[in-house]
Amino acid sequence: MQNVWVDRFPGLSRLEDRIKGILLDRSAVLHVPRGTVIFGPGKSPENMLFLLDGSVRVQQTSEGGREIVLYRIHAGESCVLTTACLLAYDDYSAEGIAETDVSAAAIPRAVFDDLVANSAEFRKFVFLAFSKRITDLFLMIDEVAFQRIDLRLAQKLQELAQGGTEVRTTHQQLAAELGSAREVISRQLQEFQRRGWITQTRGTITLTDAGALADLAQHRSGPGS
Repeated sequence: MQNVWVDRFPGLSRLEDRIKGILLDRSAVLHVPRGTVIFGPGKSPENMLFLLDGSVRVQQTSEGGREIVLYRIHAGESCVLTTACLLAYDDYSAEGIAETDVSAAAIPRAVFDDLVANSAEFRKFVFLAFSKRITDLFLMIDEVAFQRIDLRLAQKLQELAQGGTEVRTTHQQLAAELGSAREVISRQLQEFQRRGWITQTRGTITLTDAGALADLAQHRSGPGS
């Protein structure tokens, strides 16, 4: 894996052989188990991480303890927060948690700085990935600020069910995913249950009328959503 990891990132695979050689020679492939806190507030990044396998959840916690999931990093992606902190020589303001066992290629800060300064193609790769994730974050802010919570919750339940009928999650986890309060999510789930769309047991939500949830979720893009 270490010999070919650069080719798993389209933007990096197009680099000239000299730059690819630097990345391969100066990188290390790391393996961390599920549940590991990879980075957190107040810590400064030492490496640029390129995710090879697994999923990392990036979330922020308010002073009152309320959590919000900002985004996830999947295989073939880099972390926009790490990029921002490396470019600004700043500390992390959120934490990244391995949702699965994770493998990642780590590029030391000094190598990252040198390539950003001297390789136009590497710099292009970094800023294209950065701009895409920033756009995604603005969309998330728009949803949290302006979209109705019942529509977003219906869509999230469908997404987590992955075509099935069971979602293993808690009210607190859903609140973090949607940037809401647990009490708000609990009330909305109770309403869905009253309508006969779901049933709930501890840690599990069963979709009993997925069609009704789909109809509600589709209104997210319609008039008045």
